[in-house]
Amino acid sequence: MLRALGLGDLLTAVPALRGLRRAHPDAEITLAAPGWLADAVDRIDAVDRLLPTEGLVPIDYDSPDLAVNLHGRGPQSTALLRDTRPARLITHGVHVPWPAHQHEVLRWCRLLAQFGIACDPDDLHLSPLSVPLPRTDDIVVHPGASHGARRWPADRFAEVVRALGPEVVVTGSPADEPLVREVAQGRRTRVGDLAGLLDLVAGARLVLCGDTGVAHVATAYRTPSVVLFGPVSPAEWGPRSGPHRVLWHGTTGDTFADRPDPGLLGITADEVLRAARSLLGGGPWPGSASSARAMSG
Repeated sequence: MLRALGLGDLLTAVPALRGLRRAHPDAEITLAAPGWLADAVDRIDAVDRLLPTEGLVPIDYDSPDLAVNLHGRGPQSTALLRDTRPARLITHGVHVPWPAHQHEVLRWCRLLAQFGIACDPDDLHLSPLSVPLPRTDDIVVHPGASHGARRWPADRFAEVVRALGPEVVVTGSPADEPLVREVAQGRRTRVGDLAGLLDLVAGARLVLCGDTGVAHVATAYRTPSVVLFGPVSPAEWGPRSGPHRVLWHGTTGDTFADRPDPGLLGITADEVLRAARSLLGGGPWPGSASSARAMSG
């Protein structure tokens, strides 16, 4: 199976991975995905071996009984899987058209369904830890994102952090360390260490972030979250159910742009704080009604 993308991409494919596991209980299932995702892959309980694969590069595997393209529509990803000389190949293509504007979880479940493999799109949750963590008072704020278009301004994150108080933990990748320090303003931080981040979110009281992998970790652990969307619609990448609040101003744009999307910039710190307060059990924050389209499950 090829899914050589990021953390959020991996977690939206969990129902498809588990559907394949149930359909082939005795097979050795290999996932070609970035090696840094190993701690997350281990918690899915559907993959026997992680084959470190960064992006669309040759896949170091020969003659699988079945190759499954969970990466994209092709043609590059499909060609790379064909190069492994599989006995069978499942992919979008001429006979299985790529559906536009579909939720990412449903996209892969529906692909497999066309090949007789049943998937449960609600089977998103990661396995419990060996020693399940109790809920803490931690409020995880994750200001980073893979592209500038999805990065809400640091000064607004900092304003939210100041208002939320000492329970905040600001998280990020090693590359985000300057951003994390700017937002944290002396509060606790956690940089790097995917396993530690997964455990932190699993036990947190609330997660606040943009449309990024941490949002999907919150879904996977049923941790309440406030997710800021733009330039992509939450109908395609947002939480489909659960204790979550999505803020989106109804516009879409270029997800790979370097600058924050105008729709994302329309979300105010006040809107975010009121959404957070509603999930923390304190009622709405004072102020004018939000102009965002709020989605909750």
